[in-house]
Amino acid sequence: MEKSYKTVWANCLEIIKDNLGDDRDKLFKTWFAPIRPVQLENFTLTIQVPSAFYYEWIEEHYIDLVRKAIRMELGPKGMLKYSIVMDQVGPTTTTVPTGGSKAVNNPPKEIPMNISDASHTDMPNPFIFPGLGKVKVPSQLNENYTLDNFVEGDCNRLARSAGYAVAKNPGTTSFNPLLIYGGVGLGKTHLANAIGIKTKENHPDMVVLYITSENFLQQYMNAGRNGTTNDFIHFYQMVDMLIVDDIQFWANKVPKTQEAFFHIFNHLHQNNKQIIITSDKAPSELAGLEPRLLSRLKWGLSADLQAPDVETRMAILKKKLENEGIEMPHEVVEYIAYNINTNVRELEGALISLIAQSSLNKKQITIELAKQMVDKFVKNTSREITIDFIQKVVCDYFNLPVDSIQSHTRKREIVQARQLTMYFAKKLTKSSLAIIGLQCGNKDHATVLHACKTVANLAETDKQFQCWVEDIDKKLQV
Repeated sequence: MEKSYKTVWANCLEIIKDNLGDDRDKLFKTWFAPIRPVQLENFTLTIQVPSAFYYEWIEEHYIDLVRKAIRMELGPKGMLKYSIVMDQVGPTTTTVPTGGSKAVNNPPKEIPMNISDASHTDMPNPFIFPGLGKVKVPSQLNENYTLDNFVEGDCNRLARSAGYAVAKNPGTTSFNPLLIYGGVGLGKTHLANAIGIKTKENHPDMVVLYITSENFLQQYMNAGRNGTTNDFIHFYQMVDMLIVDDIQFWANKVPKTQEAFFHIFNHLHQNNKQIIITSDKAPSELAGLEPRLLSRLKWGLSADLQAPDVETRMAILKKKLENEGIEMPHEVVEYIAYNINTNVRELEGALISLIAQSSLNKKQITIELAKQMVDKFVKNTSREITIDFIQKVVCDYFNLPVDSIQSHTRKREIVQARQLTMYFAKKLTKSSLAIIGLQCGNKDHATVLHACKTVANLAETDKQFQCWVEDIDKKLQV
């Protein structure tokens, strides 16, 4: 007896669910439960998906698994056809062969969207301003923040390179969304603005808009009070590049604001518009955001900004002096770079303070004046402990060269120093296990976890080792 299309798809779902791995119930409910079988004709099964986004997600993440299920049910001639619901416009279809090299044909991208099915809660609201074509709005970008004066170093190379790629081809790279995250004063706002400025240079007709998450929240609340929420959402859906700064501000605030942004995000992403977001934490560490919005932030590239190393700090200072047209003795620049190691904002603040002190008191900029200024500046600044600083303290304690931490030697004293560095880096910094491992001899996160457990165990069982841990801890937190 010939199988019905419902039976074929039900059997396919059993195969798919069994092979989803971890969190399979959640994944199945999210991505496969909403799909409906439509028909089976000539070894071709047609399934209906709620939106083009569903189609793209399944194509990218599950096409091999779906192909396997279809082949097992319908044989090598089996084909899968998607029917993508576009409401009043009607469905558009695309076919996926179970064999052959080309996995799927791209569906039409520019299709008008309407809300006729109220059950599609994830569909963006298509409110339309009558007669309005391309929107023209000020970008709100800070013209002082450019890629040319964003100094590159190991601490930011990935994020800066991704920024260049996005500015060249916004919305069409795999870096969408581009999430830039890092601690206070490391250049997130600078880089986000710089990408927007470069995009405007490369694509003058594109609509680029920068906004802080706080202003976005305030605008949404005002729109709610004025009954113009639809206008608000549709306005943001019409931009080509949306830059939202400090998204962590939304944590545990007004869920409806996050819901509105969720719809804006979906619409922009589905239409190949670029989204750039900054945050003080990695997506995995952001608390208080809606789970489905948080999942969207993980789709593209998450690039972190670390505290700059001493070479990068010196380059930043020299660039700042060059832009200001000021000359300063090399040893003074070097002294500031070595002693202000928290973030870029404080580094530049220390330089400005030194220049102001010299100018107002009519004193020549010398190493002595720099020492006085740095001493006062550091006392008034909450110092952030870095991995570089931990390495130096640990190596000084054991009288080892700092670069020994990076070596591949298995000498016991160096292995212990490396493990102690990893232990304190995990304890005292916000760096991820991957970053800690990278800066401690290019080790993986499992090695870092093993090192932390080893140090904790030795500190409990070995009095000498316990003494080392306590001494180093005191030196680090002076």
